[in-house]
Amino acid sequence: MHGSELAYDPDIGLLERLYIRIFGAPINGLQIRIRRIMPKISGNPTSILDAGCGRGVFTYLMARKFPEATVRGIDTDQNQLRKNSVIAKIAKFKNVYFEQQNVSALSFTDEFDLVLSVDNIEHIEDDHQALTSLAKALKSGGELVLHVPAYERRWFIFTFQTNFDVPGHYRPGYTLNDITRKISEAGLEIKEACYTYGFLENVSNNISYLITKAEAKNKLVYAMIYPLLNFISWMGRNSRPEKGAGILIIAFKPE
Repeated sequence: MHGSELAYDPDIGLLERLYIRIFGAPINGLQIRIRRIMPKISGNPTSILDAGCGRGVFTYLMARKFPEATVRGIDTDQNQLRKNSVIAKIAKFKNVYFEQQNVSALSFTDEFDLVLSVDNIEHIEDDHQALTSLAKALKSGGELVLHVPAYERRWFIFTFQTNFDVPGHYRPGYTLNDITRKISEAGLEIKEACYTYGFLENVSNNISYLITKAEAKNKLVYAMIYPLLNFISWMGRNSRPEKGAGILIIAFKPE
């Protein structure tokens, strides 16, 4: 199950470890993004950056998908990076490294074949600087895979409304035109751009939000309902929404 490596977190209890072993990372929105993003990543990259890696779930996924590549996860949260490094060691990853860096001021230049940034730049005040930094880290011909929340999401069935005020976000999200323009201004060329989170994914994620408020509240209630919510969102994984709560962009750095 995606994110099962989190069961190695040294700070969680036995029951939580067992739950994660069975169901994977119990975060419905994360599972939706995994199912949307990972099938889009192909080729044979040898150097990969997970920019704003958080708990490292995408870092581990990339390391398994490309075992010959070097995968580097960066974040500003030193405590989380410490946990990630412990997990990577216990899980016997030989190609994963974590280090503390700011996405807006990366030390890398022309270094990565693939840069991944998942729901990160909405947390950064100067998103133009962040996108420019990500572009700089790419080799010529390298790809940026970026996912961000959309400006509006469907609230259950009938209406769209401005995306929720999530703690830590500098903006509620992006329109498709807005984010593609910003990526182009950073010097990258758009290869693919689409909305994510179709109807079933939205419904399940809205219920998740009502329970947790995006702050891991009501953990016991969420643990009981999560398997059903994840199944509902899985059923909607192949939808192609004309408008959804997320946006996926694949762009490349011109030769």
